[in-house]
Amino acid sequence: MRIPTGDIDRLREALAAASFTPDGITARLGAPARAAADRGDHRAALAATSRLDALDVLIRLFVCRVPVAAAPVAEALKPLDLEAAHAWGLLTRDGDDHSAGLALTPYGDFHVLSDAPAAPGRGLDTEHVLGVGGASTTLTAATLRRPVGSALDVGTGCGVQALHLSGHAERVTATDLSERALAFAAANARLNGLDWELLRGDMLAPVAGRRFDLVVSNPPFVIGAGDATFTYRDSGRAADGVCAELAAAAPTLLNPGGTLQFLANWVHVKGQDWRTRVGGWFDGTGCDVWAVQRDVTDPLDYVRVWQRDAAESHDPHAMAAWLDWFDANDVEGVGFGMVTARLSGRDEPIVNCDDIRHQVQAPYADRIAEWFDRHDLIAELTPERLLAGRLRLTEGVELRQEASLGEDGWEVGRQLLAQTAGMRFAEEVDPLLVAFLGGCTGQVPVRTQIALLAAAHEAPDGLLAASLAPVIGHFVQRGFLTVHEG
Repeated sequence: MRIPTGDIDRLREALAAASFTPDGITARLGAPARAAADRGDHRAALAATSRLDALDVLIRLFVCRVPVAAAPVAEALKPLDLEAAHAWGLLTRDGDDHSAGLALTPYGDFHVLSDAPAAPGRGLDTEHVLGVGGASTTLTAATLRRPVGSALDVGTGCGVQALHLSGHAERVTATDLSERALAFAAANARLNGLDWELLRGDMLAPVAGRRFDLVVSNPPFVIGAGDATFTYRDSGRAADGVCAELAAAAPTLLNPGGTLQFLANWVHVKGQDWRTRVGGWFDGTGCDVWAVQRDVTDPLDYVRVWQRDAAESHDPHAMAAWLDWFDANDVEGVGFGMVTARLSGRDEPIVNCDDIRHQVQAPYADRIAEWFDRHDLIAELTPERLLAGRLRLTEGVELRQEASLGEDGWEVGRQLLAQTAGMRFAEEVDPLLVAFLGGCTGQVPVRTQIALLAAAHEAPDGLLAASLAPVIGHFVQRGFLTVHEG
C-alpha cells in the first residue's frame, strides 16, 4: 500500500476548508445528533446533512458511512482528485455512488486514516489496521506527558500514540511489523504536519541497541497459543509472552529515569497469583513498577470478544481450539490492565500490582504520576524525618463504618478509609489506626502523635512507632496521607 504524499497534502487542505473537525461536526449536527451518530444511529445526522455541501458530504461518507453521488464528492474533496482518492482506497465506487473505503476520523486536533471497520457478514483482513479505539484511547489517557527528548511507540499501527507523543517529545520513533500499518502511520504523520522516524520490524527488533526517554506500546497482546492470524492483535508469542518480553527489555531500552508504559493482558493460572506473574516480568530490571488490573474475563467470554472483534465469531472450530489451549494450560481467566515501569536504578525497586476494578478519577495519567512521586518521597523519607514530619489526611478521604444492630445498640463491624477522588482506594483500618488517623491534621509532628497515642493505650512509644511506621508509609504511598516536613 502506498499513499502519495501529494494526495495527503491535498486531502488536508480539503478537510480544513470544510471544517471537518469534532467541533465542526458537532456545530453542523447538534450535540444530540452527534452523540447518536457516535453510537451508530445516523438518522438525525443524515437529516442535518441534506444540503450536501463539503462538510455534509464528508460527514455522510466518513461518519455515517453511506454512499454519496460523484459530483458532490468531487467538490468536497477538492483539490484532491476523485480518481486519485480511488487509487489508494480512500473511496470505493458503485456506479455513480461513492463510499468511504477507509476510515477517516476527526480526533481532537488530529485526523486519523485507518482501515474501515468490518462490514456485516465479512471478516477482517489479516493485515487490518485499527483506527482510534478503546484500547488506544486508554493508553493515551494513561501516558505521562512530561517533556522528553526521545519517545518510542512500539507497534504503532496507524500512529495514534505517535500523534500524542509529538506534543511533548522532541523526537518520535515508531515501529511496526506491518507494512500496511506503517503506510497509514506515514500518511497520518503527513496529514497532521508531523515528522516521525518509522521503522519496520517485529516489536523492538528495529531499535535494538537504542535507548529512549519514554516508550509506549499498545502491543498485539491477545492471549492464545502463539498464532499470528491478525497482525493487530496476535504477536506470535504464546500466552502473555509479548508483554513479558517488553518488560524484560526495559533496562536496555530506557535511558536512566526513563519510563515504559504499555497495555497488557496476562493469564490467571490455576493456583498462581497474577501479581507474582506480572511483577516477575520485571525481576532484575531495576525498574519501579506499577501494574494495574482493570478487568478480568473468563476464557469463554474472552474468546467470544476477540472473535467478534475480528468478525470471525461464525467459526466454532477456531473457538474450540482456542478454549482447548486455555484448558490445557490451566488458565482460569485473563486480566487486562496498564503497566508503567520507570528505570530508577534503585537497589530494591518498588513493584506494586493492584486490582482496581472501579472508576478512577480522570485524568488517569495524573494518578500514575502521583503514584511515582509518592514512592520517590517514601524512598527518601528516613525514619527520623518521618517522625519529625506532620501528617495530614488528603482531601476527600472519608472514614466509613459498617455496623449492625445488636442487643446494646449499633455495633461497628468494619471501618474503611476511603478516597472520594484520585484512585478511589478503600482499605479496612483497625481502631488503633483510626485513632492515629484522627490526629493527622498537619498540626503536630508524628513523634508527638505517637507519644500521645502510646500514653492513652499504656504502650511503649518505640514499640508503637515501629508498628505504625510501615502502615504510615503504606497510606502515604496510597495517597491517603500527605507528609509536611519541618
